[in-house]
Amino acid sequence: MSQTDTPDAQRPELPKGEFLGHPTALWQLFNIELWERFAYYGMRAVLAVYVATTFFSHMGDQANAQASLVYGGYTALIYATGIAGGYVADRILGYQRSILLGAIIMAAGLFVLLIEDLNWFLIGLALVVAGNGLFKPNISTMVGKLYATGDVRRDSGFTIFYMGINLGAFIAPFVTAAWIGTQYGLKWGFFAAGIGMILSTLFLEWSKRSLGHVGLPPKGKEGWGPFFAVAAGALVLAAVCYFLLSESTILGFILVAMMLGLSAWFIYSGFRLGKIQLQRYIAMLLLFLANACFWALFEQAGSSLNFFAREFSTPMYGSMGSWQEGGFGVFQSLNPLYILLFAPVFAALWPRLEKIGLNPSIPRKFALGLLQVALGFYVLVWAISNAQNPAGLVPWIFLAICYLLHTTGELCLSPIGLSMVTKLADEKETGLAMGGWFLSIAMAQYVAGIIAAVASGGGGHGAEISGIAQYQDTYMQLFWLGTAFGVVYLLVAPLINKLMHGVK
Repeated sequence: MSQTDTPDAQRPELPKGEFLGHPTALWQLFNIELWERFAYYGMRAVLAVYVATTFFSHMGDQANAQASLVYGGYTALIYATGIAGGYVADRILGYQRSILLGAIIMAAGLFVLLIEDLNWFLIGLALVVAGNGLFKPNISTMVGKLYATGDVRRDSGFTIFYMGINLGAFIAPFVTAAWIGTQYGLKWGFFAAGIGMILSTLFLEWSKRSLGHVGLPPKGKEGWGPFFAVAAGALVLAAVCYFLLSESTILGFILVAMMLGLSAWFIYSGFRLGKIQLQRYIAMLLLFLANACFWALFEQAGSSLNFFAREFSTPMYGSMGSWQEGGFGVFQSLNPLYILLFAPVFAALWPRLEKIGLNPSIPRKFALGLLQVALGFYVLVWAISNAQNPAGLVPWIFLAICYLLHTTGELCLSPIGLSMVTKLADEKETGLAMGGWFLSIAMAQYVAGIIAAVASGGGGHGAEISGIAQYQDTYMQLFWLGTAFGVVYLLVAPLINKLMHGVK
């Protein structure tokens, strides 16, 4: 039984008060998450470019490549460390204090990023990673705890909360990159992100009355001793993350070892639980592989596609100078904008297709996601070959189309995958399986950084065709890789469906 399905007799008293048909606390959590996502996506919009220009400019053409490796290591750790956050909230701090501590540590890390020294910058990233591990996994769980078991409003409550996530992600690049980055310098985008994190913390404190007993510490853990003990542990984790950000090769080996160990556990557990569960775990691991491939391609957004936008895209607005100073960051708003526009469409599409017998199975939806992310890269390959202007720049509309295809691919795969994990895993191992899902994304983020290093390694500005040719070659390879995986999963979908034993 999942955390959000605890019998009502064992649950804390539900919070009182409603607004627009939902618990008042939902709207408080909406604000908290909106500003946390503002902070995360705001710093993400400028991160790779800032690192390249501030710390690695002396490396010439390899500056972008080195920055991409830092970016990939950071995003990998963001997903990998989040696995432990739920355990801390369940057993030690409760959800409210876990989120509060995570917010404080993340805010501190964002302000440390203002120090123009690489070692201090990596310390700042490490603090953001450690804080995120306490914050991100737990606030979503809090939403589920606002509703009684069987409350039909729960799904729509999560939809409202999801809109807050994407609204924050949509606004952030306009503020941190396109406005502040252009006018005052990219590093001040981190300052704006830090202010967003402070607002998130203040909203959390404001929400305590409306949350009531939801998310309070477990019995016997009410004092501040556990809070400071976990804070000390988070600082130790930050120190480990700092080391791994400095030694990206070691991070890669650790992620692979963790994934292999987790896979081995699921196979062992499947043998122990019987043939049907074993086959379901095999299906789940095959879909983890598809998930990792998808995100390795998709997550070029914050690294190589950001460099491409800055160096080889025509400005969406303004002059080329202001575009390269920070205007390029507006592309980071396209994915959340497209999600806000198309998520309701996809949510309505699947039930309608089910009624007429055309709803794709889970493996086929994964395949469709892979094919769309691959096609997005081909749009850029075609544009580089056929649509460059005399200055060697590609019209920005092609990059916007690329992001559109990547987002529709995401909508075919990501929400479906989260649901799939809860259905395929044994009831007692659902949390571990969800950890495996996010670990596969962490591995993908690491690989994405390596891919981005290859794509952007040619460097270049404006009309240096050797630089844009490097992107073209790499994106063509990504097109073939995504297409190959997509076709394979289309072909093996019947086998995977058989292994799933009726899970849809």
